[in-house]
Amino acid sequence: MLTIFLQAAAPEGSMMPTILMMGAMFVGFYFLMIRPQMKKSKQEKSFQETLKVGSRVVTTSGMHGRIAQIQEDGVVIETLSGKLKFEKAAISREFTQQRFPDNAPEVTK
Repeated sequence: MLTIFLQAAAPEGSMMPTILMMGAMFVGFYFLMIRPQMKKSKQEKSFQETLKVGSRVVTTSGMHGRIAQIQEDGVVIETLSGKLKFEKAAISREFTQQRFPDNAPEVTK
């Protein structure tokens, strides 16, 4: 049995299809994973640069508050429990009061 495997001829194929497949996989990864992450990162950075005093925000940990001061190394957020200092990167989104849409039922107590 060993002699049969030793007598088999070496494959004489080109490496071109393998290289093209690897290139296609890299392009796919770029458009499906890397590019969207870079776009999201750029949006977060521009949002953090446009923060203003008085804006209502939510931090990544879920803390709601209003920006009281903007400093070089972070922001001071006024919450119900007092003023707290956070890094700008800890602010995840702006918080806006959302009213019920016109077609949504109102909740009454």
